[in-house]
Amino acid sequence: MTVMWVRGAMFPLCTQRKLAFLLGLLSAHVFLICFSVHRGLIKFPMYRLFIPETSMNTNKVKAEQKIKELYSKLDQRIPHVTFTHMNYTTSALRSKANIRDPQDVYCIGDNITVQIDMYDHLGKPKTYGGDLLRARIFSPGLDAGACGKIDDLNNGTYLIHFTFFWAGKVNFSLKLYHPSEGVSALWRARNQGFENVYFLGTFTSTPKDTETECGFSMDTKEQLCKYQDCRDLETFYCVKPHNVSCAAFAYLKSSNRNHSYLSGLEKDLFHRSNIAVEIGKSFESVTVQPCNKTIPTSNETCQSRMRSGLPSGFFYRNVWNPLFCNMSRFKAGSEVNACLKEKTIYLMGDSTLRQWIFYFPKLVKTLKFLDLHGIGLHQTKMAVDVDRNLQIIWRKHGHPYVTYYWYRVKDEAYITQQIDGIAGGPHTVLVITLGQHFRLFPIQVFIRRVVNVRKAIVRLHLRSPDTKVIIKCENIREVHTDIERFSDFHGYVQYLAVNDIFQDLNVAMIDAWDMTLAMATDNVHPPESIIANQIDMFLTYICQD
Repeated sequence: MTVMWVRGAMFPLCTQRKLAFLLGLLSAHVFLICFSVHRGLIKFPMYRLFIPETSMNTNKVKAEQKIKELYSKLDQRIPHVTFTHMNYTTSALRSKANIRDPQDVYCIGDNITVQIDMYDHLGKPKTYGGDLLRARIFSPGLDAGACGKIDDLNNGTYLIHFTFFWAGKVNFSLKLYHPSEGVSALWRARNQGFENVYFLGTFTSTPKDTETECGFSMDTKEQLCKYQDCRDLETFYCVKPHNVSCAAFAYLKSSNRNHSYLSGLEKDLFHRSNIAVEIGKSFESVTVQPCNKTIPTSNETCQSRMRSGLPSGFFYRNVWNPLFCNMSRFKAGSEVNACLKEKTIYLMGDSTLRQWIFYFPKLVKTLKFLDLHGIGLHQTKMAVDVDRNLQIIWRKHGHPYVTYYWYRVKDEAYITQQIDGIAGGPHTVLVITLGQHFRLFPIQVFIRRVVNVRKAIVRLHLRSPDTKVIIKCENIREVHTDIERFSDFHGYVQYLAVNDIFQDLNVAMIDAWDMTLAMATDNVHPPESIIANQIDMFLTYICQD
């Protein structure tokens, strides 16, 4: 038989006809299989690649054990006390503060200790600790401030240790933020349940959309849609609308429910007049002399794995001075432009990091925002500088995100999922913050999330060890805000947890808690001067290579 060849063909002509027939037959089979799968007529088994079921179960047990251990460590630091009358709780006005071993002259770099003895409203000495105190020194004319280190002797007495970092008149602020009885009540109330917040979800359907209740825990007999990250054990629920697919979940918002876990007696502790009250003291200020001494600072280069003590730094002339490393000062211009060139910066968290993305264009004048066609106040933001190949992206941290404004569910993802989707590299920087939106829920929700973020960072560094990751601690916030849901006590506990969980990890820390406390900003969104210093700290970490 003669075989005919076509110029440029890979196969003889007869073979081509057979191939065409076989390809047509194969295409028909593929179509039938896809159609059957789509219609649910065929279901393939699901496999978890490289992860045996026994291994997954073991990991789940270990994860739950770790969360319990971290919860127990925090719980041991919280007073567990009750009271029958307000008169038996700690009184700021009755308590007394005195300087121990006062000196005739104080110089820059000297230490001073203030002793606080607590009394109840009847003037009776307190015999146990656990009060939430705020202690700071400040000089308004110098835009200077620093926190004190608080030692609780657990017998009603506290020692507050300050270091004088500048010369001049130095004032003292010693506040009883919550009495120990209030701390105990808030801790119990927080961990009692999820009823203080109401989530409302919108499902896209015809002829009109359907709204149902959503949340972390749903006490209902109605059918639920379960949205779960099986690896990280993160779960969120919505009541399933009738005849609407769970996949149609499109939008979400929240509101405060008219609910409280506090008793009527406990609520009396949280009237505004009983929160953050100055403690009576036998002194108001001291004058610090220069004594030919310089302000104590560090010459070490700021880098990952560095951890600060208490306090972590101080403000002077509105500039933050960390005590553990030397922070650089950055102004708009060539230095910042050169540092940020070729960078991709991911800001993952809440609106306190959203402040950052709106500040960056003041440093890099050529940054422009792209319209990503999102909806609502908290939509994803992206700023780019095409010439420098610089992009900065802010994105929400995922459930819970507490806001009265609707937002698109598909626009958000857990930070762990966001991190897992990043290749990383020397030009990639991640900044992460968690806290404010978690204060309204049992602490286990926060602990689980931070532990999972830690695991995701470890995975990121395994595939890309030169990726820089920076953790920004949360800010203090308004004193007058709904205390049961938003008290800074909740923030302080989370601050302790974050420092514990990330203490040995290859990440850099920005101690926004200490920064905002030192200047008593009392605002969840601190002024621009604070944001500028936070970003200076950020730039110091990434621009010194």
